[in-house]
Amino acid sequence: MGQIKIYGLKDNLNSIKAKLSDIIQSCEVDAFQYPKEKRFHRFFPLNKEDFYFPNDRTEKYIIIEISIFEGRSVEAKKKLIEFLFERIQNELGIVPNDVEVTIFETPNYNWGIRGLSGDEVGLNYKVNV
Repeated sequence: MGQIKIYGLKDNLNSIKAKLSDIIQSCEVDAFQYPKEKRFHRFFPLNKEDFYFPNDRTEKYIIIEISIFEGRSVEAKKKLIEFLFERIQNELGIVPNDVEVTIFETPNYNWGIRGLSGDEVGLNYKVNV
């Protein structure tokens, strides 16, 4: 299971939300072997006065925060990051310098899902990939 937060300037982010969600989802499916129907994406379009970033970034700059259960291999996480940079650039024209990705991992017992602790929920996919 993964929860994704995407931050960016409102004028840019609103126009690419649907496509960016599809790209992120395809990367998760390919890198983590997620079921295609598992999509938990939240977008945070920000006004210019609410989003400060370095001068070497453009107005296309986005931040992607990914919260996941512990258990994925270093290789799978690196593959996810690689896919994100590659596909976002190829499909949206946003260069890697304008994309930042952070993966946060926590034990599954720290999650509450469908009324249960995450370690008690039966998943239809593997976490240890």
